[in-house]
Amino acid sequence: FAVCMAMLMLSLIKSILVKLGSSTGRFANATLVRLSDFLSAGYKKGVRPVKDWRTSTIVAIDLMVYSILSVDEKNQVLTTYVWYRQSWTDEFLVWNPEDFDEVKQVSIPTANVWVPDILINEFVDVGKSPDIPYVYVTHDGLVRNYKPIQVVTACTLNIYNFPFDVQKCSLTFQSWLHTIDDINITLMRSPEELREDKSVFMNQGEWELLHVLSNYKSFSVDDDDYYAEMKFHVVIRRRPLFYTVNLLLPSIFLMVMDIVGFYLPPDSGERVSFKITLLLGYSVFLIIVSDTLPATAIGTPLIGVYFVVCMALLVISLTETVLIVRLVHKQDLQPPVPHWVKYLVLERAPVLFCIHKKHRLCSRLSKTAMGLIGQRHDREAGLLGLGLPPSRDPTPPVMDNILHEVTAIRHFLEKRDRCREVAKEWLQVGYVLDVLLFRVYLVAMVAYSITLGTLWSVWQVA
Repeated sequence: FAVCMAMLMLSLIKSILVKLGSSTGRFANATLVRLSDFLSAGYKKGVRPVKDWRTSTIVAIDLMVYSILSVDEKNQVLTTYVWYRQSWTDEFLVWNPEDFDEVKQVSIPTANVWVPDILINEFVDVGKSPDIPYVYVTHDGLVRNYKPIQVVTACTLNIYNFPFDVQKCSLTFQSWLHTIDDINITLMRSPEELREDKSVFMNQGEWELLHVLSNYKSFSVDDDDYYAEMKFHVVIRRRPLFYTVNLLLPSIFLMVMDIVGFYLPPDSGERVSFKITLLLGYSVFLIIVSDTLPATAIGTPLIGVYFVVCMALLVISLTETVLIVRLVHKQDLQPPVPHWVKYLVLERAPVLFCIHKKHRLCSRLSKTAMGLIGQRHDREAGLLGLGLPPSRDPTPPVMDNILHEVTAIRHFLEKRDRCREVAKEWLQVGYVLDVLLFRVYLVAMVAYSITLGTLWSVWQVA
């Protein structure tokens, strides 16, 4: 028995010497090791770190937007990169700095401490966030968990004002399981400081950060247990310069060229060819920019409506040109101009809409044509003997044939002159209608452009 006791004492002394040797070897004077062993001794990370279970754990959170990675209008998804900070008090991670060489804070693995189950409600996908395996703990039990997060969240995106749109997306932080009696949420900073903080935001992308709003509330699902949530509203605005240069300006240039095309003579076929070319060019332009415009199942941006209206205006302009060319084109089988058309278009419209210059031009053309016709009739009358009465003497058959042929020629020339006079009247009607339709087209386009420009300017300033 004495021998057995001696051997047991020797093994115990040996184990003590091994432990002492290890602590006095490579871990000699390792204050952080001693502190880590002290904190981990008997620690239960699965239990909320309060000594009184009635005490609620206050988790202070903070959010700083670092970058807007993408805005998917079709799927209504916003991808951001944020710096997320949260802190809480762990009553079991407390020590006296005097016992550990005045160490007041230490980093320990996150997996070894209790962490609140605070999530973002709008999460729709797991982003590529770096793994931060440590948290900071101070001597009074304050745990600080700071980490960057790539947040992929659902967001209701309103694209009607594209490319002058402002989007407001929410990030709601709350404990998924614990009620407000167990975990409550507050802000690290004041709402005013959080709102205006853009210190870490990368401001060189397509989107500009306006501000970050915060809102705290408690809610209940079954009118029994209440939960705390902190909602951050990230307000961003799109920079429209790229879309203005690549979408709006080319469309505006094509519409200006369409207006310039009205100054081509309406009785020439060049205007029709010119406007068909513009219409084809605008169609190709819409095909190119179709992938640039955002698309959703519930709405269309106003700029898309603008492009459709511009296409409709080009079609209307081409239709008007075809009608005017049809009117002013000289044809021998045209019917006479109706009297009501002469009254409204050739008499009243030039006076009401100040189309005197074109009216006088057409009048001069008509008078010149009448003068030429009168000269030609005089020449024909000279050929007929200036109206001498026919002799009662029997006329030789040769003279009868000559007189018959000359009379037929005169009737033909008179009929042709009447047809030409009708064509000239239609030409005059075409010129007047061309000016009227051009002014109506110009007023509609200017009013439409002013309306859209005013809306976009208000959206840009707001």
